[in-house]
Amino acid sequence: MLFNSVEFLLFLPTVFFLYWFVFKKNATTQNLIIILASYLFYGWWDWRFLLLIMGSTLVDFIVGQKIYTAETKKQSKLWLWVSVFFNLSLLGVFKYYNFFVDSFVQLVSSAGYEIKSIWTLSIILPVGISFYTFQTMSYSLDIYYKRVKPTKDFTSFVAFVAFFPQLVAGPIERASNLLSQIKEKRIFSYRQASDGLKLILWGFFKKLVIADSLAPVVDDIFANYATYPASTLILGVCLFSFQVYGDFSGYSDIAIGTAKLFGIELMSNFKFPNFSRNVAEYWQRWHISLSTWFRHYLYIPLGGSRVSKLKSVRNICIIFLVSGFWHGANWTFIFWGGLHALFFIPVFLMGKNRLYKDNVIGQSSALPSIKEVGMVLWTFCLVTFSRIFFRSPSLQDAFSYIRQISDRFSYENYVHPMGYRMIDFYILLVAFILYEYRIRKHERSPFNFKSKWIRFLIYVGVVLGILLFYDDGVNRSFIYFQF
Repeated sequence: MLFNSVEFLLFLPTVFFLYWFVFKKNATTQNLIIILASYLFYGWWDWRFLLLIMGSTLVDFIVGQKIYTAETKKQSKLWLWVSVFFNLSLLGVFKYYNFFVDSFVQLVSSAGYEIKSIWTLSIILPVGISFYTFQTMSYSLDIYYKRVKPTKDFTSFVAFVAFFPQLVAGPIERASNLLSQIKEKRIFSYRQASDGLKLILWGFFKKLVIADSLAPVVDDIFANYATYPASTLILGVCLFSFQVYGDFSGYSDIAIGTAKLFGIELMSNFKFPNFSRNVAEYWQRWHISLSTWFRHYLYIPLGGSRVSKLKSVRNICIIFLVSGFWHGANWTFIFWGGLHALFFIPVFLMGKNRLYKDNVIGQSSALPSIKEVGMVLWTFCLVTFSRIFFRSPSLQDAFSYIRQISDRFSYENYVHPMGYRMIDFYILLVAFILYEYRIRKHERSPFNFKSKWIRFLIYVGVVLGILLFYDDGVNRSFIYFQF
């Protein structure tokens, strides 16, 4: 079920009513309605996918108990590997099997040999499999590292894994935050629900008005890049940066806001990454739940930055390459991850990777300095350049796209494939950027204005924008559903 669908607009108030007015007796009854709603939400695409999430849930629930009660370190590590192997096997079969097979065939063919027949799988990638497998693995890993104790409440654990607001595209939650809340009875808070509705509204605006309006332009340019001049190709990848940001951060806002409606606080997943002053800050603000997952469960166990500079650089390369591979079974994503490693390493070697961890651009003033503006533009250019590989279907297409920019460097006015004037989109984007700068210190309060009249006018504008741009006939899926 998609957030941006009529079905969800009927589903959400129904679940809300049952949760707070029918099944409100205790945490167990609240969690039962969460489980039923979550399985309906996830099974809406294909009920067979439920078997996978049930299997991952059952395995990690049992493994958690076994790790905790193991008598020796060797036994606990063995049970941990059961969790890691099972979850990575799910990913390997459904997401990466055909990639490895095809890569093997290409490697053999490049050596002059021909494979006449090879077995590949005709399977659909289960929605959100990369998210919930990482979430259940984190539970086993946290027990192994003695960060949390296993729960004996199976109902709470099932609700933790399947919690529908963040099930298919995150944030990837840890047990210390989400499970601890689910185990306790929730009490309705008008303020929390009101904040949740505001986040949902802003998330829908970013998805429907920003991301979905830019999608036809981006799709047209990337599909026909060989026929367009450099100016149009640069426009295409810049607009894709805003499309993917509006799409994914919009989903996260809707997820966090929806969780608030049920008395649950999820972690922040985006903190205005387009205002980052270097690539390190960008990764502290973009898809935060994934970057922290890799830091806690891969980078730090490898030694992190506590080892020599050379090994630290090695560790940085590993987490970015793995992060790229997590995004999809394509060499384009691996190359994209490698580029970000190259962008990150100089910042790390200069000791500036944590320079902006606790402050935003223009922290103590209304306007950024000229230096800050230059740093933000440079970071945006680096990140946007890497997205040519993220968006292209193959490495060949990505390099051809870049070659077209260098070979056909000329300017021509671009016309929207549906005949719209592009100036309208430029005005929309500029207004969006300025508005996000205004609220940059309040990622969970998108309508943070003292004047009730200003808030009212913004509410009206946002709602009208959503109504004007929403097209049930198109009903675009969220980009990160494919990961």
